[in-house]
Amino acid sequence: MSGSHQRGATERAQIRRSELIAIGRKLFADTSYDALSVDDIAQHAGIAKGLIYYYFKSKRGYYLAVIEESVAELVTRAAGERELPRAERVHRTVDGYLCYAEHHQAAFRTIVTGGVGFDTEVQAIREAVREELIATIAEGAYGRREIPLMARLALLGWLSGVEQITLDWLAGRRPDREAVCALLVRLLRATLRTIAEFEPACPEPPPVAEPAAVPLTV
Repeated sequence: MSGSHQRGATERAQIRRSELIAIGRKLFADTSYDALSVDDIAQHAGIAKGLIYYYFKSKRGYYLAVIEESVAELVTRAAGERELPRAERVHRTVDGYLCYAEHHQAAFRTIVTGGVGFDTEVQAIREAVREELIATIAEGAYGRREIPLMARLALLGWLSGVEQITLDWLAGRRPDREAVCALLVRLLRATLRTIAEFEPACPEPPPVAEPAAVPLTV
């Protein structure tokens, strides 16, 4: 097979794999891992279940690929638009996080709780997204992603609270997203104020007027 034919076959395979992941993201958005069999997935997708095994080896491999793609979107959405002023970027980060959780509840729960039982690979995905979100917040607050250990620990504590608050909010969806976002941003301000007391290298960002939440396209 010529090089161009090989590249064409590889590209087609990548497109097909991406299509299957997109289908999986819709299926797992509000349905748990245990509730869907490979037969269910194939039926919903209108494909032969052999394709799942061909591209992902197993249902679990397929699920991990879907979760990794979901994590990539969560981080991208939470990061917001980097050209925005720092304070607005922080607000956008929190609102993007909540928006993702609201519209991808099952995937979000898997990301923040580590999946079914203790799955080391899902746990690793969770830790990676946590580190990226902390770095995103640090960049918005301090203009840099690398911060001292005490600052990182404080932001990790704040993010743990964000995860639990978001999970509880999803259970009842009250109050509305804008109110929850405002709460989490104020808690973050208190955390940044505390960090400044422990780390002179991380002074508290200047106070600014809180921007209105910007609706995001889902």
